[in-house]
Amino acid sequence: MNMRKLVGRNFARLRAASGLTQEAVAERANLSQQYISGLERGTRNPTVETLADIARALGVSHVELVMPTDPNESPDE
Repeated sequence: MNMRKLVGRNFARLRAASGLTQEAVAERANLSQQYISGLERGTRNPTVETLADIARALGVSHVELVMPTDPNESPDE
C-alpha cells in the first residue's frame, strides 16, 4: 500500500471513530473540505505539518495517521 492510501485509510477510520464529519475536521485543522476529501481518498500528499494539524483536529497522535494497522503490511506495498 502506498503512503497516501495508508494515510487516507487511517484518516477515514480515525475520523469515523471520533464521530466527526470531513467538514468538522477541515474547520478544526484550518483546511478546505475538498483537501480533506482528497486526503481521505488517498489522492493528496500531505506535508508533515498538515499531518500534525489533522492529528490535532482528530485528537490523536500523528503516528496513528501513518502506522499500518496490519502488522504484516508495509506502507510501500
